[in-house]
Amino acid sequence: MSDLSLILTALGSIALLLFLVMKVRLHAVVSLILVSMLAGLFSGMNPADIADTIQKGMGGTLGFVAVVVALGAMFGRVMEETGALDQIAHTLLHRFGHNKAHWAMTLTGFICALPLFFDVAVVLLIGIAFAIVRRGGGSVVKIGIALLAGIATCQAFLIPAPGPILVASQLNADFGYMIIFGLIASIPAMILGGPLFGTLIAKKVHVELPEHAQSDSDQREGNGVPSFALSFGIVIFPLLLIGLKTIVARFIDDTSSLHAWLALIGHPFTAILIACLTAFYLLGVKRGIPGNRVMEICGSALQPAGVIILVTGAGGVFKQVLIDSGVGSALGNMLSDSGLPLVILAFILAAAVRVIQGSATVAMLTACGIITPMLAPLNLDGAQLAAITIAIGGGAIVFSHVNDSGFWLANRYLGLTEKQTLQTWTLMETIIGTCGGLTALLISFFL
Repeated sequence: MSDLSLILTALGSIALLLFLVMKVRLHAVVSLILVSMLAGLFSGMNPADIADTIQKGMGGTLGFVAVVVALGAMFGRVMEETGALDQIAHTLLHRFGHNKAHWAMTLTGFICALPLFFDVAVVLLIGIAFAIVRRGGGSVVKIGIALLAGIATCQAFLIPAPGPILVASQLNADFGYMIIFGLIASIPAMILGGPLFGTLIAKKVHVELPEHAQSDSDQREGNGVPSFALSFGIVIFPLLLIGLKTIVARFIDDTSSLHAWLALIGHPFTAILIACLTAFYLLGVKRGIPGNRVMEICGSALQPAGVIILVTGAGGVFKQVLIDSGVGSALGNMLSDSGLPLVILAFILAAAVRVIQGSATVAMLTACGIITPMLAPLNLDGAQLAAITIAIGGGAIVFSHVNDSGFWLANRYLGLTEKQTLQTWTLMETIIGTCGGLTALLISFFL
């Protein structure tokens, strides 16, 4: 098939998917798998390969997401049922005030997401947002979007967040300039996309606190309420473990046994597992809650987590079909001859890949792979390459929709409909990404 035909097939698939989930009201899992099959057929894939691609997409996505969401759900539920999250929420509200709780959540998401993958950060921190809503700190949309904006901004522009650091290392961008430019891009982006946009859109979109996040704050498990220091310490514990691996391991020989141990301890699987066990003991057993009751609390967290896991996996199926059909390569061929400035080209290329296949990380790496050959003859310095990296990060998070696992995480955790998710999450991501792209363009004028 021609490049244009592949791109039109991808766009048609996205339109059909939106129609099925928003108008026909077909379940998201069924819609995603059905449209994935049709997209594979109409893009010219061998019918015999489509089932393998579906399996690859589901397995590749759930291999990471299933473990993280399941462990994170149990961790969050124990924190919630023992009153630890409410203690954190109460302290934040006391320090910032009810009127500024959304600012506190944006800052919390921005800082805590530094060493994490997006999914991990959402799973670990969303419970604090729910606790703040229960405490009267604002609506689900206002507080939820504020938190997600902080996480998304960090993941797009700051190192050592996984996506930016991967692209910066592949482009040989200067890490010092990456930190400076990342902060310059992040501050206006997260303010506009988080507290300001969240406050505005919450006036139009209102949802009740999801059933899985509702609890009676007057009936807590265990003896008394855990202290803020203990509660906050348990939340940031897995972040510290992952950060230790992300930062310290860079200064150690990667063939050493210490590097290998850091890689294991700092992996999200291990970090959240250790955090779970720590919470089970310090918040549960040590405070008088029987072990079997702690396990009952964990079991109650897995049912809503199962829905999130399945929908996210189905989104991975659609993404994989679009990748295997060659749409990314077709897009690169079409844009490479446009003659646009490199910063603008990097942004548009990452945005186009993002819209078509969903994953922000894949969009970053795809754009990086396509644009790298164009950079070779230009002899750009580390600062100029850092600006291009920021532009790629901005383009890679705009227009998130039904083929993005983040879309479905926001949809399920916040209890939104698909239309409401487009009105809130998608617009928030687009504001942040566009702001980052414009900042990168302005920076490039001075380099």
